[in-house]
Amino acid sequence: MRILKIKGVLYFSLKLIEMLYLKNDLLNIAINPIGAELSGITSIKNHTPYMWDGDPDIWANYAPNLFPIVGMLKDNTYHYEGSEYHMPKHGFIRNNPDFKVVTHTETQLKLRLVSNEETLRLFPFKFQYDVVFELSDHKLSVSYHVTNLDNNTMYFSLGGHPAFKCPIFEDETYDDYQIVFENDETSETYLLNLQNGLVTTTTKPVFDTLNRINIHHRLFEHDALVFKDLKSRKVTLKSMNHGAVVSLHFDGFPYFGIWAKPNGDYVCLEPWMGIADSEDSNQQLTEKEGIMSLEADTTFEAIYTIEIHTAHLV
Repeated sequence: MRILKIKGVLYFSLKLIEMLYLKNDLLNIAINPIGAELSGITSIKNHTPYMWDGDPDIWANYAPNLFPIVGMLKDNTYHYEGSEYHMPKHGFIRNNPDFKVVTHTETQLKLRLVSNEETLRLFPFKFQYDVVFELSDHKLSVSYHVTNLDNNTMYFSLGGHPAFKCPIFEDETYDDYQIVFENDETSETYLLNLQNGLVTTTTKPVFDTLNRINIHHRLFEHDALVFKDLKSRKVTLKSMNHGAVVSLHFDGFPYFGIWAKPNGDYVCLEPWMGIADSEDSNQQLTEKEGIMSLEADTTFEAIYTIEIHTAHLV
């Protein structure tokens, strides 16, 4: 693994690495220890894959973890206690090679990243960041455990970014899918500034009915759908031909994103604790929208769960 540093930002060049696996009678789960990234969910009985395949010509990730920010910073910069810091989109977990295995059983894996000299250049807090994957029947939970090892209050955001294959079945197209919300919604997406990735004050309706968004590639021509006030805490990727396939449960996450490359046959369902900077951000970390504070020697926990509907596992 080579680490490149350009203008204070870390970039990690990937190498081939052995995947880690979880397995039960229904599902086989693949996890890349680099970035603690969920990289595969496959049916044991019929071998159907449910995760995006990470095609590097379109989008090379599968389910990056977002920490200690979500989305873009204004000018990739924030200020804290009079100092200026620079950080890439979504933080420094994606492709990070420093995760260590803490526990690994047939159905559970805990990976840990502890702050180090490189992270402190980007984020001036000492921390322990654990990602725990736990497989139970037809569900996979992904939980985040952030411990403040610093003497000062720590300010951060986090989130998930799992990408699901779409279409999933061979007899379908991308347009055969919907995202169904558990509750009726009045929320509109906040549009992003396509030049800098920042959140604008402009909103746009995207629901085709009160609880459904039809999937099509044009939906993401203006980047991600960004929601701040959803009532639902469960969304389902549904085939109009084969019914509900994948559900995502995200209790406790106040923000939610839906995204894909306009030419990508996948859809990301993204539970967020935070959000990208707004266009008028003052770039002060402690005043950033969605930022959380964590006292010294305490731990924050958040969890989302992926459910593969059992009708498709036989």
